[in-house]
Amino acid sequence: QVQLVESGGGSVQPGGSLSLSCVASGDTISRYCMAWFRQKPGSARERVVHLDIGGRPVYLDSIKNRFAGSRDNTKNTMYLRLNNLQPEDTAMYYCAADQGRAWGCRSNADDYDYWGPGIQVTVST
Repeated sequence: QVQLVESGGGSVQPGGSLSLSCVASGDTISRYCMAWFRQKPGSARERVVHLDIGGRPVYLDSIKNRFAGSRDNTKNTMYLRLNNLQPEDTAMYYCAADQGRAWGCRSNADDYDYWGPGIQVTVST
């Protein structure tokens, strides 16, 4: 069983930046697809980025290169750098792991097995 915990969220003004971390415990994530999702009130969770075990990222198109996902398997940690944040980025951000895949990571939340509790990112003036 893998436990995931996010950190680094908070409130910023438009144009600000945040760095999120997701630390895994209980087992290694080195062979798992990993992903960041976000969920806005009243909406389904959407994939922000997923990374295969080699750390190759695939992003939500609307991110427009503002976010950078990465992972360090030796630290059992995944990261998300959020740059030039805008109000529409306000959401709960979730870390997720898919124990059944190492490559060909999926964009659907239903394909992921383990989830962190989520962390709030708020962007407002």
